[in-house]
Amino acid sequence: MKKLFCLLMSILLIASLLPPISLAQEQSEADVELWNVVKPLDTTVTFLNTGAHPDDERSDLLAYLSRGLGVKTASLIANRGEGGQNAIGNELGNALGIIRSNEMIEAAKVNGVKAYHLSETTSDAIYDFGFSKSPDETLTKWGEDVVYERLIKFIRTYQPDIVMPSFENVDSQHGHHRLMAILSERAFKDAADPAVFSEQLKNGLEPWQIKKFYLPATATTATTSIEIGNFDPIYGMSYPQLGEASRYLHKSQGMGNDIPVAPRQSHQKLVESAVQTDSNDLFSGVPYDFHAWADIVAADNVSEKLDSLQNQLEGIIKLYPDRSAILPQSQKALGDVQKLITSTKSAKLDAGVKNDLLHKLELKEEQLQQVSYVASDLAVDVEIGSYVLTQGEQTQVDVTISNEGKEKIQHIEAALLTPENWKHEGLTQVKHLKPGESKTVTFNVTVPSNAEYYQPYGDAVIKAKLTFKENGVKTTSVIDLDNTVSVLPELSVTPEPVNITVNTANVQDKIPATVKVKNYAKGAKNSTVSLNLPEGWTSEPATAEVNFTERYEEKEASFTLVPPKDIAQGNFTIQAIAKADGKTFDTTVQEIKYDHINDSYFMYPSNINGVAFELLKPDNLKVGYIDSGFDTIADSLLNAGFDITKITPAELATGDLSQFDTIVAGIRSTLGRPDVLQNNQRLLEYVENGGHLVMQYVTSGDPWNRGAFTPPYPLTVGSPSIEWRVTDENAKVTVTQPEHPLFNYPNKINDSDWENWVQERALYFPSAWDANYETFVSMADPGEAPFESGILMTNYGEGTFLYTNLVFYRQINAQVPGGYRIFANLISYGANN
Repeated sequence: MKKLFCLLMSILLIASLLPPISLAQEQSEADVELWNVVKPLDTTVTFLNTGAHPDDERSDLLAYLSRGLGVKTASLIANRGEGGQNAIGNELGNALGIIRSNEMIEAAKVNGVKAYHLSETTSDAIYDFGFSKSPDETLTKWGEDVVYERLIKFIRTYQPDIVMPSFENVDSQHGHHRLMAILSERAFKDAADPAVFSEQLKNGLEPWQIKKFYLPATATTATTSIEIGNFDPIYGMSYPQLGEASRYLHKSQGMGNDIPVAPRQSHQKLVESAVQTDSNDLFSGVPYDFHAWADIVAADNVSEKLDSLQNQLEGIIKLYPDRSAILPQSQKALGDVQKLITSTKSAKLDAGVKNDLLHKLELKEEQLQQVSYVASDLAVDVEIGSYVLTQGEQTQVDVTISNEGKEKIQHIEAALLTPENWKHEGLTQVKHLKPGESKTVTFNVTVPSNAEYYQPYGDAVIKAKLTFKENGVKTTSVIDLDNTVSVLPELSVTPEPVNITVNTANVQDKIPATVKVKNYAKGAKNSTVSLNLPEGWTSEPATAEVNFTERYEEKEASFTLVPPKDIAQGNFTIQAIAKADGKTFDTTVQEIKYDHINDSYFMYPSNINGVAFELLKPDNLKVGYIDSGFDTIADSLLNAGFDITKITPAELATGDLSQFDTIVAGIRSTLGRPDVLQNNQRLLEYVENGGHLVMQYVTSGDPWNRGAFTPPYPLTVGSPSIEWRVTDENAKVTVTQPEHPLFNYPNKINDSDWENWVQERALYFPSAWDANYETFVSMADPGEAPFESGILMTNYGEGTFLYTNLVFYRQINAQVPGGYRIFANLISYGANN
């Protein structure tokens, strides 16, 4: 229900912009659920849109094709978006990928699109490693044998008539986008070649010839242009507005715009075609329905039946919105399709034509099952004892079927779909339901003692299946539960802090650490918590008892760690464990819960990642941190021994800012902290009165460039952002003022501090800046002109303002010593100027 509420709010937000024509009347009459399944009966065309990241889909065009025409559409996305930024929380990496994947699933539902990914696991080779300017680099990191094999396999499985990537292979595009365009075009020929990945054919797949391959284009380069801006009275909005309603669900990326109903052209360029075309129409040469297929198929016994079938399908569409009239007709058509599939299999047809036609018939069989289920007016509600389960646990699942229609429904059965080794017992026979009648079927489910733990990208472990028989034809529908059923460890073990920095220049006497333990088991659980320490370390206490009385209870054990005084520089690991009932639990379960997506979990080893290195800092440096919610630098600096105070909105508005030698603004603070905009003048006065303000990067789309935040002197963030970044984390960095205090106090910065950086050097370089700013570093991706604006600083009044777009938050999060040392110098300037 929470996702439905978010979806409805997104749609209502768009609908509020519509003209005041009889919208309320149109919406009250529209049976959207029924139309969503009836309209696809009109065509046999399948369309595939390919991209690299969640949100790459062409939402407006896909809404037009799917909702407007009934074309079966899909978005195939390479990775999970793990390398992106997060506009709704501090999850990064795999946890962010899980969020973005689920957002795409929900967004696709609005458009009637099925979302797929080439990446299969959180440890997949097809990973969003960050921005890349090169398709070659992308292919090298992903591995051609992995990404291209999966792409060909998907095309042979999905069997699209038309394929269009979201982006072209041009220099101004992300390397991930470019690679997907390259591979999608290459697949036009290779998916049809039995010699390419021939082992797929041994496993039951057939070669597949894409009929037409398009690239997105401009009005001047297009061979086909489609008007997609039409208002659809069924949905009460235009197709671009439907697209924006779907994009609002990409909340972690801040997607979605309010747009009015207006003409809009979608432009495509035909690049490859395996069919004869007689016009520039998108579907020219592609059989649009079974009438067209009847003209292709030479076998008269099949051809006539195809014509008759299409007439039936069109008749069903004309019966909309009369559910009771549609049900018997859809059941009859379903039976006819099933017979036609049998006769087509034995017909003397060209092998390629037969494979194609069978695919279309099987698709229509699936669509008719959906029509019959919706038209039956059977409502299914599935309740489970707990959405979180543990190995060996038993739970109860109640499936309630209600007849909300006007006709009696016969031969109803309910069942559960679970993994093969799960046990579930219960009577499945419902028999029949009269109008207004409900019946509940109860299943007792036992989770195997060796059940696999929850996989973020795996199939649901429990679904309901409903079948009924009308007019001698059986209809089957699979129903998802309202939320995710997850098998989790009985105990989650989460150490804090996740990262520990030991300063070899002044080894801490004591390092506080806590271990949060959460009980996911049903009922009471007693456990002993301890830390596996590196040699020479001790903890007080050595162990701690943590006991629980019920599921979801969470408790905390506190430890004091004592590192050895002679600790060597380098990395180390501290493992937190909990023991209970003879089992050892050493996994952190990160809960990912937002209203617009299903609950998910990311599990990883319950380790504290440590690094020891020399990190000098002024003795009395006092730093205020404006936490934007998008980075964890403040916590990492606290852990490293810095005196850090997180500045609340109230303190920023009225507090004494002069107490801080330095104030640091987290990344994208003008977006994440509206009070930064509201207190712009107070921050400038702080600098003018002698303070040191370190501003981390904003994007060209953040309020900074809209006049909402004014730096001391003009400063423009480069746009488009693709042209203003250094993506090679190993790119050569030249310090242009090596004698400046920024690189000598308190830490002497040298070349080694720029080594072992992760993902990238810098984003959103300033493209223009006032002459009052000094520059300090120069860097560039291979073959490109260097950027000099990675660190800009100016005097202003008695103080200083420093702006940096280097990605310190990634380096500090990854425990890169140089990232700590350079950032420490940037913020220490407030105690040295």
